[in-house]
Amino acid sequence: MTQVTQIPLATEKLDESPVAGTRVSGNHLLGSWIGDSSMLLEDDSEIHKAICDLNRPVYIVQDQNQKHIVADQGKAIIGPEEETETESLPLAGFSPVSSPRQLGDISFCEDHGLRFPYMCGAMANGIASVELVEAATNAGLLASFGAAGLTLPEIENAAKYLTETLGSKPFCFNLIFSPNEKGHEDAVVSLYIKYGIRLVEASAYMKLTLPAVRYRVHGIHRNADGEIETPNRIIAKASRIEVATKWFSPPPEKMLAQLISSGDITEEQATLAAQIPVAQDLTVEADSGGHTDNRPAITLLPTIIALRDRLQKEFNYTMPLRVGAAGGIATPASAAAAFSMGAAYIVTGTVNQACVESASSDIVRKMLAEAQQADVTMAPAVDMFEMGVKLQVLKRGTMFAMRGNKLYELYRAYDSIDAIPEKEKQAVEKSIFKAPLNDIWQLTRDFFNERNPEQIVKAEQDPKHKMALIFRWYLGLSSRWANAGEASRQVDYQVWCGPSMGAFNEWSKDSFMAEPANRTIASVAMNLLYGAAVVTRINVLRNQGVKFSNKVAHLAPQEISVIEQNLS
Repeated sequence: MTQVTQIPLATEKLDESPVAGTRVSGNHLLGSWIGDSSMLLEDDSEIHKAICDLNRPVYIVQDQNQKHIVADQGKAIIGPEEETETESLPLAGFSPVSSPRQLGDISFCEDHGLRFPYMCGAMANGIASVELVEAATNAGLLASFGAAGLTLPEIENAAKYLTETLGSKPFCFNLIFSPNEKGHEDAVVSLYIKYGIRLVEASAYMKLTLPAVRYRVHGIHRNADGEIETPNRIIAKASRIEVATKWFSPPPEKMLAQLISSGDITEEQATLAAQIPVAQDLTVEADSGGHTDNRPAITLLPTIIALRDRLQKEFNYTMPLRVGAAGGIATPASAAAAFSMGAAYIVTGTVNQACVESASSDIVRKMLAEAQQADVTMAPAVDMFEMGVKLQVLKRGTMFAMRGNKLYELYRAYDSIDAIPEKEKQAVEKSIFKAPLNDIWQLTRDFFNERNPEQIVKAEQDPKHKMALIFRWYLGLSSRWANAGEASRQVDYQVWCGPSMGAFNEWSKDSFMAEPANRTIASVAMNLLYGAAVVTRINVLRNQGVKFSNKVAHLAPQEISVIEQNLS
């Protein structure tokens, strides 16, 4: 029999040739294998197929020549060999039947009614569209509608549609920190309560707000068994330990007192609220597209997991706190890494924008499909422009970041539009706004008169605020131009993008998913989840001292039908 697999034990001293077999002492064997030796797998394609079939276990068997070959049938006996009439072979490695569902915290799937521990994060301006949410939900995943940046009527239309079409199936709506839009966050919360939206993804928060707490504690009560029930749940996003601490702690007493005073909750409900976390689930947001602190996941995730354990011990919640991972997850290896570090679930973002169900444009999808890891940069955020908050965007094929940063420099340097040197003002009118700033101000007035008239009153009293509103006109429309595929403004597209997009493109290169038209929410998610499970299986065997060739270990994107055949 040819031993094509050539799988040496990493813990043993190998012969000089890397393809030579190795002798394995009994100290490194797991036990013994009993089965049909004529069915042992001999070539790379058969071994690869066995490794990828998660419905079946994988055995690494040592034959009479002390070479290592693979079996996907038989029986493993772990420990000292038992006396048996059936001939056995030494067992050098073993991986049981597995599933992507087992990678994270199973309680996350059970609590939210999901098939897999996977979430599609909200992309603002409705990029995470109702079609995207539907597709994810129907695939057994969780998705958050991108409500940030939309008007109340637009959010309401989405709430009506999804509650009617999805019914009791799990889905989520975004709730974003809105310090510059007084009353908007509270109005969104009222809308969610009205339509029975039971789960929100809270993003970009720099501090806890009364509307977020109001949403969380609305309807809190004890059930017939005396247990505290909270109809509304929050999946928070954070990249700072001080912010994560607020989400994982009970609502502040001061805020609960305010809600009692306003009649939103009773004193009894406030007492119950003091025993629950504001958010049971918290997504650690590492280096991502959009709002990000560019934190490395490999250091941030363990830090927040340690915080979780500390606060769980301090408050002794009956509902266990959970930590998910986001930012940089766009390949099976990165997904497997997040799970292996303890993530209860994973969240994707940028890669979803490149899928056909997103509300982005075909032009943007093509730009994203061509992006490499270094093709991203930081630019001012429209919603927190005056605070200097930045977000990560696509750099390749657009000048938005450079132009947005120029506007922020002008805002920092001058106290009003009139104070900007005429030459500078003419330059931004010509290259950025493509219109006189006075005309832009009229458009800005019309917008805020309808959405938030207080901004106009403040601008008339404060010239610097007026300048900020004018500059935010460009920042706000740049993402809408991208979503609409406005060809004349392609150079000004604001496309939220993290380095994970480049990693995904490299992994999917030369496969069917290299084409933007073939990227669907379900196909991307299932490939990442399934791939992560296969990578985890390979790592389990590697930790037992088994080494596979690159040809055996390589996993290219697969059609969903193929993946489903290999899932238990």
